[in-house]
Amino acid sequence: MGTSAPSPRRSPVKPVDAAGLVLIRATKSGEPEILLGRRPSRMGFLPGIHVMPGGRVDPPDSAPSGFPGAPHPAVAVALGGKRPPIAFLHAALRETFEETGLLAGIPIAGTEGRPTSPFWQAYRDAGLAPDYAGLDYLCRAITPVTSKRRFNTRFFLGNGNHVGGNLAGNGELEDLAWHPVAKLGELTLVDVTQYAMETALARWKAKSAIRSSAAKLLNYRKDIMTLSRQRRPPG
Repeated sequence: MGTSAPSPRRSPVKPVDAAGLVLIRATKSGEPEILLGRRPSRMGFLPGIHVMPGGRVDPPDSAPSGFPGAPHPAVAVALGGKRPPIAFLHAALRETFEETGLLAGIPIAGTEGRPTSPFWQAYRDAGLAPDYAGLDYLCRAITPVTSKRRFNTRFFLGNGNHVGGNLAGNGELEDLAWHPVAKLGELTLVDVTQYAMETALARWKAKSAIRSSAAKLLNYRKDIMTLSRQRRPPG
């Protein structure tokens, strides 16, 4: 009997750029709540897991929104690379709107901004503009090499008390709600979500200035999460 040839070694899937947004708001009592939703069980990636809104960066995210402003200079430097830094912020804001129905931004005068797409027109209609300089860069996480779908995700912190729209979304997330921090232990979370939330909460409670702490890189070695400093971006 002959022996079967060994299966060819499969190369790891290349991770795609993505962005997520941690929105924290204070209740009337001053206690923090975090916006989270649960991925449906039918999903091929992280089914049944509670996550922050987010998703892949699309080509239009690199285009101007038509609103003034720019990322905090330190955030722009930390995000520097082949893709313009603003693309990650746009992706985080867009995915948040698509998945939750909420627009994270700051109030503006009715004549401010020249929206360049229906998404940005929704901001204008709500009397809001993206608060680029108010978004802090929390961390970057790369999905394990063993995963069939991989993401290179940048997570940001935004002010949940500055949002417009109605909590609804497109169905990509279930159980959409502002979850009290005291009850987060009742949710099903993965390590990356847990780390991003803990980092965001620490900065929120301390009222830290933007980029007062460097963003860590979350990677995996033998499917165990590791933390390290980000390499200096090229250029």
